[in-house]
Amino acid sequence: MPATPTAPLPRYRQIKLALVELLRDGKWKHGQAIPSEPLLAQRFAVSIGTVRKAVDELVAENILVREQGRGTFVKSHTRDYMLNAFFQIVDRQGHKELPRIHLVSFGKWRADATTAALLKVPARSTVLRVRNLLTIDGRPTVFDDIRLPPERFPGLTPNELSERDMTIYGLMQQRYGVTVVRLVEHLEAVGAPAAIAEQLEVETGHPLLRIERTAYSYEGEPADMRLRYIRTGLRRYESVLGGHR
Repeated sequence: MPATPTAPLPRYRQIKLALVELLRDGKWKHGQAIPSEPLLAQRFAVSIGTVRKAVDELVAENILVREQGRGTFVKSHTRDYMLNAFFQIVDRQGHKELPRIHLVSFGKWRADATTAALLKVPARSTVLRVRNLLTIDGRPTVFDDIRLPPERFPGLTPNELSERDMTIYGLMQQRYGVTVVRLVEHLEAVGAPAAIAEQLEVETGHPLLRIERTAYSYEGEPADMRLRYIRTGLRRYESVLGGHR
């Protein structure tokens, strides 16, 4: 049976993909303004409405941000933005607070099958592995086991990770030009493994929330994969879908 021909992408989607490609190539850095919609329309030989529709989607996906009277900018991973966009741990009243991050270990590690598949690297290949303990109000609350594709983060050192004054996604963006725009998470309740229990100061087998998270940059490229363990007796995981909190 002959293959069904693929329908061409709408023109605004073609413009969107072209803008994403320019962002990936570093044409516009984080925090930098992109050209105005009339200039982009002229550049791509399309209507302003077509450009606006493409930009609208990138704004909705937190890749770009419009600032009234100033223009449209590449989204920058400030601490406040990261707190609102990617950190879902709240207290019983629903308040968020950025945690203190303590580097437990950093090194190279041979990827298991799940990690390799999610990071899109060959099975059993070497990846970077970062383990962090996150404390809130002085209490160990979250343990992160993070795996990174080394080719995207050459030269990354434990000093950078332990001495940074920004989130790890902010570091990715500022130093390596890798902007995280999407997360995929799978949640389940587990009993604390012995090593995790020690870090979180609970008994082995204590109930924890385990999150398998993969972060993606432009065009679905994986930036990191992590296993996050949360002491839900101290904090809750909050997910807001649709609208505004």
